[in-house]
Amino acid sequence: MKIGIIGSGNIGGTLTRRFRAAGHEVAVANSRGPQSLKDLARETGAHPATVEEVARDSDVVVVTIPMKEIKALQRGLFVGARSDLIVIDTNNYYPRQRDGRIDEIEAGMTESGWVEHMLGHPVVKAFNNIMARHLLENGKPAGAPGRIALPISGDDPKAKATVARLIDAIGFDAVDAGTIAESWRQQPGSPVYIKDYDADGVRRALGEARMERTPEFRAT
Repeated sequence: MKIGIIGSGNIGGTLTRRFRAAGHEVAVANSRGPQSLKDLARETGAHPATVEEVARDSDVVVVTIPMKEIKALQRGLFVGARSDLIVIDTNNYYPRQRDGRIDEIEAGMTESGWVEHMLGHPVVKAFNNIMARHLLENGKPAGAPGRIALPISGDDPKAKATVARLIDAIGFDAVDAGTIAESWRQQPGSPVYIKDYDADGVRRALGEARMERTPEFRAT
């Protein structure tokens, strides 16, 4: 599968490594341009690309940049992409720590709902609740005791099934967390956030989630 990754930070770099190890063709882009990605490309065999190339030439695109940078992405970025392109959103909203206030999210819009609106393309929310180091090091074969599970949210069952297969291929179980409107169940501050639960634990944590944002993840 041709996977494009927009963002080369902790999660972006980790997914580049994991997807390449799983045999996928990976192109990676960031705001600094392909020249800044030579070391990661040399290490992994990924192809350094521009954001526009990643959007146009991939089967799956992972958007993994700070929420405050989403607005800087080109409007209509995915207009020329393939019709069945799957976009994965890994982002978390950190208003006090990094992103500043986003009024729509403060008013109750889910984080991935806002990203979806800004990108003008449906997304599947995944990889947002796990530490990058754990994502890199703690994958296990299917069926292994204690295999970590990751929640995924989205409105397209076919897209979610594809993302679940990608997650399985790099050593984790996937648990359906519902629609994008329900993706608050895996946002920062929720019971599943930065927890390495197995599938049963993830389902339990999702069921315990409350829609109201916790104080540390609100702007005021």
